[in-house]
Amino acid sequence: MYFNPRMIQEVADRYGYPPVIRMEAPVDAAEFDFIRSTQYYGRCHDVTLYIFKKGQVAVNAKHHYPRGLYRAPSGGLKPGERFEDGVMREVHEETGLKVELGRYVLQVNVSFTFGTRIIPWKTHVMTAKYKSGRIKPVDIREIREAKWADMAEFDDYRTIIEFLDSGGLKYRARLHDEVVKLL
Repeated sequence: MYFNPRMIQEVADRYGYPPVIRMEAPVDAAEFDFIRSTQYYGRCHDVTLYIFKKGQVAVNAKHHYPRGLYRAPSGGLKPGERFEDGVMREVHEETGLKVELGRYVLQVNVSFTFGTRIIPWKTHVMTAKYKSGRIKPVDIREIREAKWADMAEFDDYRTIIEFLDSGGLKYRARLHDEVVKLL
């Protein structure tokens, strides 16, 4: 795990001490295998960003998402990468934006489960303020689209998710609910 407890402590010292909660997220075999495939170099984390500009939040959609479904951008650090450098790289790749980090809002210790198999994971949620750039994904292999949205649009995203058989997206909807309580 290269986003280690010392680094997490340093982030909390700079951006605030978030509540830490636990969740379980049952997923199917394909999602479990996909999550496992993202664990190169022992990765077991993501940083999710709520990027604000004039009352709106940046959202993006991956290629496999149905039309109309978006979520807050997220990504992982690379081994040896400083926290801020990794976050800025991910933000740029997924949205084309430059941001100023705000507050460390929430840490979620989630267990993605399939049968008796478990992948322990940490999601670190941060706020950020838009500084510059045009919202458009740079990494178009991973991200289909990015846009500005009103927070109320997340209700529409939840409606779409309810009709999907995706434990990972259901986790993202539950994560969003927890974040909204803290914003």
